[in-house]
Amino acid sequence: MAMEFRFRHAMLPVGDLDRSVDFYTRLLGMSLVRERRSSPTPTAYVAYGPEDTHPALELIAGTRDAGAAWRGHIAISVSDLRALAATLEKSGIVFSKPVREGSPGSAGAYYANILDPDGFEIELTQPRLDANA
Repeated sequence: MAMEFRFRHAMLPVGDLDRSVDFYTRLLGMSLVRERRSSPTPTAYVAYGPEDTHPALELIAGTRDAGAAWRGHIAISVSDLRALAATLEKSGIVFSKPVREGSPGSAGAYYANILDPDGFEIELTQPRLDANA
């Protein structure tokens, strides 16, 4: 039998756990799927479905070093990026790159990049209706 693998979660260090959970659940549509509040480093997991079938973000409180450089991003696919962008703008979310059209051959019809409450970059992508476009 072949070994099976699946992406389980990515960890992000956060300054304020409640603020980050609110951001990912209220503004980006994730659900809180698990949390540990009593440990020395309170942790919450947010995802777009059950953790046993969907990748999650592990948010760990009190571990964000403001001086540390972040060299990556997470990417989230959304069905209507322009509508989400309007909601995010009304909520005062910072766009590091505004909504723009994807280049020919790219997977997305539209892209935008925002910053979460701790300054982590999130790439938002609206898929093309025709995957062959």
